[in-house]
Amino acid sequence: MIKAASFKGQDVAVFGLGRTGLTAAKSLAAGGARVHAWDDREEAREQARTEGVSLTDLTTSDWHDYAALVLSPGVPHKLPKPHWTAQRAEAADVPVICDIEIFARELNARAKGNRPKLIAITGTNGKSTTTALTTHVLAECDRAVQMGGNIGRGVLDLDRMHAGMVYVLELSSYQLERCPSLRADVAVFLNLSPDHLDRHGDLKGYEAAKRNIFNNQTAQDTAIIGVDNPEGRRLCTAMTARNGRSVIPISGQKTLGRGACVIKGKLYCAQERTVSEVADLTRAKALEGKHNWQNAAAAYAAVSALGISPEKIGKAILSFPGLAHRMETIGSVGRLRYVNDSKATNADAAQQALASYKNIYWIAGGVAKEGGIEPLTDLFGNITKSYLIGEAAKPFAKTLKTHKVDCKISGTLEAAILCATKDALASNKTDAIILLSPACASFDQFKNFEVRGDAFRGKAKEIIAIFEREVASNKARKNKSAANSGAAA
Repeated sequence: MIKAASFKGQDVAVFGLGRTGLTAAKSLAAGGARVHAWDDREEAREQARTEGVSLTDLTTSDWHDYAALVLSPGVPHKLPKPHWTAQRAEAADVPVICDIEIFARELNARAKGNRPKLIAITGTNGKSTTTALTTHVLAECDRAVQMGGNIGRGVLDLDRMHAGMVYVLELSSYQLERCPSLRADVAVFLNLSPDHLDRHGDLKGYEAAKRNIFNNQTAQDTAIIGVDNPEGRRLCTAMTARNGRSVIPISGQKTLGRGACVIKGKLYCAQERTVSEVADLTRAKALEGKHNWQNAAAAYAAVSALGISPEKIGKAILSFPGLAHRMETIGSVGRLRYVNDSKATNADAAQQALASYKNIYWIAGGVAKEGGIEPLTDLFGNITKSYLIGEAAKPFAKTLKTHKVDCKISGTLEAAILCATKDALASNKTDAIILLSPACASFDQFKNFEVRGDAFRGKAKEIIAIFEREVASNKARKNKSAANSGAAA
């Protein structure tokens, strides 16, 4: 754990006692702050008591005593409606921050020669894979590295800071709007598409939150920007014109005169009028799909910015084992493959998987985002049949039927998997894919996308095990029959 001393001797309110809130409260207390933690949920408060976190009923507190409110990233402080704690904080002129801001202050307090490196990664889609891939590459290149933020461990639960450490953080727009002190040695902006607009008001507000990742960077720092969509190209041009830091464009789709790009599956580095091949990504089994090519380019550029050789980075990229819930192959029944892409919580994310496979038996649905699945119509030809679950089942069925895509309202994930398996096996199609890529949030039926993905993985493995037992049993019967025939002869 990082002992956060930046609020030593001060009173700090912490609201929202999930993963990040609990670690923030413990870190602040370990650093000498007087922590006043609270949550609207009794079960969360009980868990905090169990873990030794000091509780204060913030509904009756004098907010003028607090140096800051550490508010869980998922709790709004402005839009669509300020949480009551944010209203109390504003009335008392108390700054609203998150755990990333505490981490940033601890990092900035270190002497220059004793400051760890920070790689910060954001984007609407691909940030988890890029964060995990970057961490993997650094570890394979023998660098001390820790991964956290919006993935894995809470940032203040990571190992203590020292000069040789590299922190790789996935940062959401919710976190970036509350960490004014953040300064990343390497800041990565992958892409931007409409998401979380209720929280940020509109696309402009969402982009502004994402762009905070570049705040406070100096001429010695590096900005890496995906240029495969218009927003990224515009941002890259604007930041390059400012000439305040090193700006590296990346692409998974087109040739670049400088930066990192992927052409026909091969990752290239272009700099100083020379282009060199880094890795053949068609050999990276955990990086299927063109969207992952941009992720690989981003990871390469980020690690390269720390001075590691292209040869070492390329080798490490090819050994990446993949990430759960992101186009994760669970296993196969004959030529039928199960793929868990539960992290695809919007149409833009689901597009990546739908573009990567053919003969898809698509499981989709949940709590739909704005626009539903209309943006995916160009890929409907890859879908053999769709199985719809959750709140979005009926509107999704209407869209699919309009485009003459065979579909069934299954209701539950388990029913969808069973129906999809039965239909796929009966079709005798080669290389059929049962794909969970919901294009929806999970909250109508599951706590989060991880729980949804785990449920899919568990049921798929159960089905695979049944078929494996059946194959083994048939083989044993054939062997026994052959042995009996031999004995009779």
